[in-house]
Amino acid sequence: MTDTRERGRADLRRGPERYRSEPAAGIETRHAFSFSGHYDPKNTHFGALLACNEELLAPGAGFEEHRHRDTEILTWVLEGALAHRDTDGHAGVVRPGMVQHLSAGSGTSHTERNVAGATGPVRFVQMWLQPDAFGTPPAYGLRRVEPDPDGPTLLASGLERDAGTPALRLRRSDAALWLATAGPWQPLPALPAAPYRYAHLTAGSLGYRTVPGPQGGGRSMEPGDSVRITGEAFADPTAGPDGAELLLWEMHSPLQFG
Repeated sequence: MTDTRERGRADLRRGPERYRSEPAAGIETRHAFSFSGHYDPKNTHFGALLACNEELLAPGAGFEEHRHRDTEILTWVLEGALAHRDTDGHAGVVRPGMVQHLSAGSGTSHTERNVAGATGPVRFVQMWLQPDAFGTPPAYGLRRVEPDPDGPTLLASGLERDAGTPALRLRRSDAALWLATAGPWQPLPALPAAPYRYAHLTAGSLGYRTVPGPQGGGRSMEPGDSVRITGEAFADPTAGPDGAELLLWEMHSPLQFG
């Protein structure tokens, strides 16, 4: 019999279970991992992923200038528009259907605000990934995504196999971020395999089996839920009645120390 540990694990984390903070007026953050003043020694990262925050900024609200170093920061907007400006001269407005990448490198400071004149909130998912090249010059990228009709859509990657594609380039040579969508009751397209995968549902609903075969139990996801996947776990993901939109990290090594 195959050992369950060899087949992997799909660790489902519900959105309402996230740690909630209000770092400034008009800002609500829900954290997937330990972050800032919230520390759980058993929940500091997964694979090379350091943070996956769900952010809500009210009209007029935003994060004042703050500094990052040696972090790959990916932003996916769900509703509204997010204005970015950094001290290296980059500025952009991120809207639904666009992905933003800030590579902090040797250090950069930036602001993030609900776009001027907005009458509603901006909601977005922001993910922090550890790079494997440190002290590099800061870099910035913003692109509109054209969904791939034949499979998951590559948003950003540091893998050599993806060089030359429209994907934003990560400074992590063994990680990639994907967008997978499916219509009502349809299966998701085949997802890339990796030792570590992190799935975050942004819209719709999703059902899956914990592991392939008859031993796999059925589970369901709602927006804001995430699954930390190792090995062959997370089998047969299928959208619910309103379809599904899923962000998926493909990571081939864990966090590096030293």
